[in-house]
Amino acid sequence: MDSTTALIVIVVYFAVLLTVAFMSSRRSAGSSTFFTGDHRSPWPLVAFGMVGATVSGVTFVSVPGEVGASQWHYLQFVLGNFVGYWIIALVLIPLYYRLKLVSIYGYLRDRLGRTSHKSGAWAFIVSQTIGASFRLYLVVNVLQIIVFDNLGVPFEVTVAATLVIIWLYTFKAGIKTVVRTDTLQTLFIFVAVVMTIATISSDLSLSLSGLVNVVYDSELSTVFDFDVLSGNNFFKQFLAGIGIVVVMNGLDQNIMQKNLTCRNYSESQKNMFCFSVAFLVVNILFLSLGVLLYVYADAMNVAVPDATDNLYPLLATGYFGHVAAYAFLIGIISAAFSSADSAITALTTVFCVDILDTRDISTVKRNLIHVGVSVVVFGVIVFFSRVNSASVVNGIFTVAGYTYGPLLGLFLFGLATRRRIVRHAMVPVVCVVSPVVCWFINRYSEVLLNGYRVGFELILINGALVFAGLWACSRRQSSQTGTPMVNNV
Repeated sequence: MDSTTALIVIVVYFAVLLTVAFMSSRRSAGSSTFFTGDHRSPWPLVAFGMVGATVSGVTFVSVPGEVGASQWHYLQFVLGNFVGYWIIALVLIPLYYRLKLVSIYGYLRDRLGRTSHKSGAWAFIVSQTIGASFRLYLVVNVLQIIVFDNLGVPFEVTVAATLVIIWLYTFKAGIKTVVRTDTLQTLFIFVAVVMTIATISSDLSLSLSGLVNVVYDSELSTVFDFDVLSGNNFFKQFLAGIGIVVVMNGLDQNIMQKNLTCRNYSESQKNMFCFSVAFLVVNILFLSLGVLLYVYADAMNVAVPDATDNLYPLLATGYFGHVAAYAFLIGIISAAFSSADSAITALTTVFCVDILDTRDISTVKRNLIHVGVSVVVFGVIVFFSRVNSASVVNGIFTVAGYTYGPLLGLFLFGLATRRRIVRHAMVPVVCVVSPVVCWFINRYSEVLLNGYRVGFELILINGALVFAGLWACSRRQSSQTGTPMVNNV
């Protein structure tokens, strides 16, 4: 891949993105538009754009590459995700609309009190900051290797330029712009995958039916694993898929903020139902691509890298030809940006609405917070690059995932019980101790549980521990009906 041509492609891509952002923000009216899109987003637009938002740059290269190690076992997890999205649509979305929430963590304030509210908001901020930084770091690192190193551009400059572009197209209209740019980026992701499959089809002389048969007949397409001790066991993957989607989407401001831009909860539910189907189809497409990548590598005598995440980039930039290579480049950028832009917008929203307790913040102050969030993300990405250790970086990302457990416990306690928190000061302690306990469970599960290896279900254990801790900090409320109001507000 020629670095100069790649740079031109990237510049054109960003120019298109900024043009769409400018057109969507011309009638921006302030914080209401930034936080909620004035509740005017067409639900089909939101549904399509959310596909790109859930396909991060990590997913774009990792899911196809992982097929070589775990076949299609990931689909078991995705099937659980599908059910989880319907739970979100039927349970959480009506709740959020009924309470007229800007940030979903406002529910915790009304139900459990200020301390629980702040604990949940900070759990999200920590998780999303590290998670968004990690995902963007991986993609920027790929761009650095295949484009900007050859042009003599330092890594820090690449990161800064990337975040400046995101800030430029989100600072004025926030989530309203993100909904529209995500739609464009989702389209680019689809184009990249389809062009890759078309290239493989052409190079291997396979028709569409031939491609389907190759995928169907491959040993790599094995879906179900019922081995109880396996980390890929169906029941563990399926249940964890439900739990993780409910927590990391339904209790995540990043994803739910888009849903809350719809006109009403009925349209938001339609969005979620349609999106769940599209999400399932897209993941089947990525898994099929994974099989085809391995078949292609075998047919062309290409050695599969030890790090399977590198297989797709290796073939796309070195073997598929220029058109497919540049399509891959745009695809991976789109996957990264559709995840990062909404994350930075959601972090700005939560800090303004939940930490500062204001919806009517001035534009200047909101923009400063938006800049501050971008600077923090920049610092975390640069830290990842300076550590320069895959084990350390992955460990930090894993720890960030643990902080979603407290969100699950907090919301579950509020929704499933009628108890009232009385020892508010203990709530942050519970939210910190539970992830630490889960880290030990994850590390020593095979020793403690006679060979049983904990997998994705760890987040459910985390939530259960937080739930138990909150129970110990609460007491039965009076017989009054309705959502209880709390005292520490």
